[in-house]
Amino acid sequence: MPKTRILVVDDAVVFRRALTDELSADPALEVVGTAANGRIALARMPQVAPDIVILDVEMPEMDGLTTLAELRKMYPRLPVIMFSALTERGAAATLDALALGATDYFTKPSTGTVDASLEVIRKQLIPKIKAICDKDRGPSTPPATAGRGSSGSRLAVIRQRIDVVAIACSTGGPNALNEVFAALPADLAVPVVLVQHMPPMFTRLLAERLSAQFALRVHEGTADAPIEPGHAWVAPGDFHMALRLDGFQARLVLSQGPPENSCRPAADVLFRSVVKVFGAGTLGVVLTGMGQDGLRGCEAIRESGGQILAQDEATSVVWGMPGYVVRAGLADRVLPLNLIGPEIVRRVKAGR
Repeated sequence: MPKTRILVVDDAVVFRRALTDELSADPALEVVGTAANGRIALARMPQVAPDIVILDVEMPEMDGLTTLAELRKMYPRLPVIMFSALTERGAAATLDALALGATDYFTKPSTGTVDASLEVIRKQLIPKIKAICDKDRGPSTPPATAGRGSSGSRLAVIRQRIDVVAIACSTGGPNALNEVFAALPADLAVPVVLVQHMPPMFTRLLAERLSAQFALRVHEGTADAPIEPGHAWVAPGDFHMALRLDGFQARLVLSQGPPENSCRPAADVLFRSVVKVFGAGTLGVVLTGMGQDGLRGCEAIRESGGQILAQDEATSVVWGMPGYVVRAGLADRVLPLNLIGPEIVRRVKAGR
C-alpha cells in the first residue's frame, strides 16, 4: 500500500523537525515536504503532491487561515489538519479554520518534555492522520433506508414520542453540527444534549457560535442546569456530562470521572444517563468521528426502546463512531448529513 504523503507547515524549526522525524518513523507515513509559512507551502504543493497537509495557525508572512483559504480554492477536497494552541485565541482560530473548510484540528503540545509531546503525537495525531487518509475504504454502508425491522415496524417507531435528542460526534463534528443545527427550529419541542470531543474553551466557543448562527439556543453545559425544549447543551471539555431527574425536571450533572473510550466528555456516559431519565423517548444521533464512543450508549438506547440515527460513510470525515453503531445493527436509519437535521425534526413532530 502506498504511504500517506504529508506536508508539514509550521514556523517553529525545532518542533517542525521533531514532528517530521516522528511522522517519518511510522512505516505508513511519509513527510514529503516542510514549510515555514503558508506562502512557501503553497509554492511547494504542486511539487510534493501531499495526501494531507498539517498546517499551523500562527505563522509569519502568511498565517494558517489565509493559507487554508487559498488551499481550499486550489484543492477543495485535500484533507487539512490545523495545529491549534490550547488557548482561547487558539480555540477561536481553530473554529474559524473549521468554518473555512479544515478537515480537523490537533492541539499542539505546549507543556511537558519533548518525549511527552512526541508521545501525544504518536497516540493522537498519527491515528487521526491515518483515519482521515484511509485509502482502503470500500462501500460498507447499508442503504439509507436500513434500519431494524420491516418498513411497517419502522413506521411504528417513527410515531413513537421523542422527548430528548442526544448527539455524539468527534472528528469532523463541528461542521457536521452546523449542518444539523441549521435544520432545527427555535421552537423544537424537545431539549438537545450533545458531546463533541473537544478540550476546554473550545466547547464554550463552539456553543456560542452555534447559538449565534442558528435558531436553537445553545449553551455549554453547567452543573444542575435544567434542560428545556428549544435549547441545546454542549458537554464542556474535560468533563463528562450526564442527566439526572430532580422531581419532574431533568438537570445536568458534570463530573471528572475516568475517561471512557479515552474520552472525557464521553458520549457513552451521556447516552446512558439520558436513557435513565427519558427511556424510550430518547433519540440518539451519532455523527462523524474516530473510535467507537457512543456504541455502548446506543446499545442502552436500543434496549430502552428508543431510536437511533447514524450518519452515512460517504458524508462522514471519519466513519468510526457511526460505523460501529451501524455495523452493530443499532441504527434505525443511516442517512447522509444533509438529511439528519430534517429527520430529527420529523421524528420529534411525529409523536405529537
